[in-house]
Amino acid sequence: MLTLFGVVTVIFFLFNVLPGDPAQMMLGQNEDSNQLAIVKHKYGFDQPISTQYLYYLNDLSPISFHSNNSKDYTFLSDNKYNFVSLFSIGNTTTVLKFPYLRESFTKQGKKVSQVLSETLPNTFVLAVSAITIALFLGICLGIVSALYKDTWLDRVIQIFSTFGMSIPSFFSAILFAWFFGYILHKFIHLEMTGSLYELDDFGEAMHIKWKNLILPAFVLGIRPLAVVIQLMRNSLLEVFNQDYIRTARSKGLSEFKIIRKHAIKNAMNPVVTAISGWFASMLAGAVFVEYIFGWNGLGKEIVNALNTLDLPVIMGSVLIIAILFIIINIFVDIIYAWLDPKVKLE
Repeated sequence: MLTLFGVVTVIFFLFNVLPGDPAQMMLGQNEDSNQLAIVKHKYGFDQPISTQYLYYLNDLSPISFHSNNSKDYTFLSDNKYNFVSLFSIGNTTTVLKFPYLRESFTKQGKKVSQVLSETLPNTFVLAVSAITIALFLGICLGIVSALYKDTWLDRVIQIFSTFGMSIPSFFSAILFAWFFGYILHKFIHLEMTGSLYELDDFGEAMHIKWKNLILPAFVLGIRPLAVVIQLMRNSLLEVFNQDYIRTARSKGLSEFKIIRKHAIKNAMNPVVTAISGWFASMLAGAVFVEYIFGWNGLGKEIVNALNTLDLPVIMGSVLIIAILFIIINIFVDIIYAWLDPKVKLE
């Protein structure tokens, strides 16, 4: 909770010092002085920055306080979300509600929560696909590299791993889109751009296009794949030198059984650490990959919001990403306890 409070505070003051008038951006070319004053009062833009900050915390908090005064900004905000009144003291009502991320500046009348609900699942599918590719190939190649240490096969895998870590995602996305989506399009039928859901030729219904997932998932998974290979190889080589592995070999166990039952589980701790960080980063770091491939996810939405200074969408996206980071870190702590009996959850 303290981490979330810090994130909320930082993003609020960071984005509210940007140049530009949010009320003018919301009204566009239809603004006049009266409408401008109404919008500023409705969203609290005419209040001091400290008061706006308290309003923002009140909107985000599941338990919030609202004045019964119809001229008050907080009363007007009540119409923006569903709530349950808990109790009233004097002129103030305490309510229970879902956190309110406000409305988009550029999508009139559309809540930020609705924008996120439309884009976050696509990013989640992309991130899960990329991390699955990275885990499966990375663990397999890492094991092969450790088993054939210092051979030509190990050197080839290490070159591939180093190459994968050194290439920025946006550059590899451009290369993949050009080579596989344009040069080899006639043979593999993959598109340069496309999202998970697309309209049919008649523009009447949405259909899932799984083939559009292939290129962005591989591009997004290249860097974590390289990291997993290196970590799995080094960790496995360290585990191979442990006494219990020598004991297992002296008992006549096959190399496959030793790796499967004894070595892999104990070598997975650094891999879990890296993957947890990479998975959380993918939800935020897929920005360029989504934008280049035209994938309608959270990353592409953030780019569009930055181009139009749609502050509520940017702030809501950053907050959601922070929450996901925290949840994933908690989940990783639980996995640690399963992998290593010495780790205790308290």
